[in-house]
Parts: sequence; C-alpha cells; structure tokens
Amino acid sequence: MDNFDSDAERGTRNRRAILGDAWVDKSQANATSFSADFQDFITRYAWHGIWGRPGLDERTRRIIVLSITCAMGRWEEFELHVRAAIADGTPGQLSPDDLKEVLLQSAVYAGVPAANTGLALATKILREAGVPLPKADVREVSHPGAGRAGRTAVSPSIAYAVREPRHGGAPRHTIVLSHALGCDRSMWDGLAATLAEDNRVIVYDQRGHGASDAPAGPYTVAELADDAAALIREVANGPVVFIGLSMGGMVAQELALRHPSLVKGLVLANTTAVYDAAARDGWKARIELVRSKGMAAVAEMAMPRWFGDDFRQSNASTVDRWRRRVASCHPGGYIGTCEALQGMDTLDRLPGIQVPTLVIAGEIDPGTPVAMNETIARGIPGAEFTVLPGASHLSVLERPAAFAGRVLDFLKKVPT
Repeated sequence: MDNFDSDAERGTRNRRAILGDAWVDKSQANATSFSADFQDFITRYAWHGIWGRPGLDERTRRIIVLSITCAMGRWEEFELHVRAAIADGTPGQLSPDDLKEVLLQSAVYAGVPAANTGLALATKILREAGVPLPKADVREVSHPGAGRAGRTAVSPSIAYAVREPRHGGAPRHTIVLSHALGCDRSMWDGLAATLAEDNRVIVYDQRGHGASDAPAGPYTVAELADDAAALIREVANGPVVFIGLSMGGMVAQELALRHPSLVKGLVLANTTAVYDAAARDGWKARIELVRSKGMAAVAEMAMPRWFGDDFRQSNASTVDRWRRRVASCHPGGYIGTCEALQGMDTLDRLPGIQVPTLVIAGEIDPGTPVAMNETIARGIPGAEFTVLPGASHLSVLERPAAFAGRVLDFLKKVPT
C-alpha cells in the first residue's frame, strides 16, 4: 500500500503557502498527544478541504478570513493571518491599503469596536514589519473613489477632484478627464478609479456644469480650453495626458493647439473637429428648446442619442440617472456651452497637434459617428483610431471595460 497521505500533504502544502514555513514548523513541533489530532483535523479539513478548493484565489480567501476573524473577535487568528498576508512573496499578498479596506468594511458590518481593535493590531504588525506609516492629517483625507475636492483660484472658478495613485508612490502620468455636455465629473468615476491605480487623476466640471461657476454666456471653445489650462497649471503642474469625450474631446483638441506645453498625450472620444451648417442649425434649435421648454425637454431628447437601444432597456436606472443629471443643469451654463460648441472648428489645424493621440469612436454613435472621429484621426499625425463595438455616444458608460482597456494600452506608449 502507498503510505503517502495525499490529503494531509495537500493540506500541509496549502498551510505552508498561506501561513509560512516557520509557523507550520512551530505548530507541528509543539504537537502533543493531546493536540496532534486537532492539528491533523485542521490540516485535512480546513487547509485541504476548504483552502484547497479552486473557486477563490488566495487574495480573496485572505480577505474573507480577515473579515470573519475581525467580526467575531478571533484576535489570535486575525493577527496570525495579518502577519502571513503581508509577508513578501506570499501568494495573495495583501497591501496596507487592502488591510485598511477590510477594516473599513468590518466597521460597517461588524461594528466600530471590532474594527478599532483590528486596526490597532494591524498597525502594530505593519510597524513590526517595517512598513512606513507616515503621519497624515485627518482633515486632508479624501475618498479614493471620488478624490480630494477643490476649486481653482481663477475666474471662472472650476471645481475639480484629484485621485492620487493608490500604490502610494510617484504617479506614472498625471491624467485629466474632461466630460461631455450636460454631464459632470462623475461621468468618469469608473475610469478614474481604474487609472488611479498608478496615475494621478484629475477630473473637473466644465464651466456652466456641476459645481463650477456658470458665468453669463456665450462661451467659446477657446475659453473652455483656457479653463482647462488654468486648472492644469494650478493643480497638475503640467504636462498631462488629457482625455476628453464629446465636448471634452473638443476642449482637448483646442487645449493641445493653444497650450501645447501642457499636454503630452490625448485621448479624443466620441467627438468632432467641426460641425456643418445643418449641425449648427441643430445647436440653435437645441438652445431655443431650452429657452422655451427648459432642461427637462433636452434631457429627454439626449438619452436616445447617448445610449443604444439595448443599453437603455437593460440599464434603465443608469439612463434615468443621466436624464436627471441633464435636467438639473444650469440652463444659462448649458446654453452658453451650446453656443461655444456650435462654432467648433479645429479641422484645418489638426496637423498642429504633435503629441501621441488615441481617437475612440462608438460603433452606433449617432451624434459623433465613426466617420467623424476617423477624420480627426487622419488629421493628427500618427494618431491611433479604434471603434468600440456596440457603443453609442457615452461609450465610457456603455462599454467601460473596453474603453478602459483601450486607454490603458495607449498610456503604455506615452512617454513618462
């Protein structure tokens, strides 16, 4: 007969991988006739029977164990698993930020006293491990999913938020995201969170939108670009990768032409370089619609242009949110911006954009069709062009994973 106990060996293998050789060697060496059966039991049933299942990766399992042991006040186990989880080279290694998120979740679902004890233990262990925990001002703490909010000192004052790179080191790039007409900076929440993994990300509300000033119009695209330039000089300390969608893409083009020293890369999504006479008449009609019937009428009209039929049917709550966002816009700010966009024309100047550029189009976008975006890509030297299948106008909301994937691939080619 084969005397090799496969289940016990598998459990021991998993136990060593997760807790480390030193801990397992110590436990086995300290086993007695009283405790050996228990050691064998947890090796077979916990470390092989449960940890040996393929459904969850090691990182997820560690997070689950830490959450449960914190919630139940199993502090010896909690401390054991924290030490193991932060060890260099361990499978599913957790970062201090991972531990922080576990404890914040525990505070909500298990109570602040449990999370407070867990925080104290984790802090002690991190310091013993030599992890730097610099002093921080609680008044300066910002939500990583929304960033640290601020306003520019210039007039009009522009509201913005900054997400620092989550790895805690120097950012690979500083990236500015510029939203579409009728939206605000929350349009970028998903992409901004993705990019902030290793970049500094700045999102802002265009003048006349969100929390930014809404001076009397009409505006010009040049003024919108100057707003972005002032923001970059004040907050980013230039040059940046500038990503704009629709109106934001128009601003991006003008920014790169008017303030080339502030831009080192462009992503232009679902946008245009010029409007023909029929489209300019359409802008005039939209302005009159706002004046006669208010923002709600424009909001209703925008949804079929922004989102494809399938998306509207399967994501009704998302569509409703953006309908309410447009309906809540400052009418004067919206009209002033429409007056700016109807005069958009960078077509003949596109060759003057001399930075790496990615142009993204939505396959079924009726507002800025594929051909319109392709024209921009042809006009900018060396520009890349991609089409997102099944995407309409707000492609970053309809196809977030595909949009982010294209952007991340492009950023690898932009010099740091």
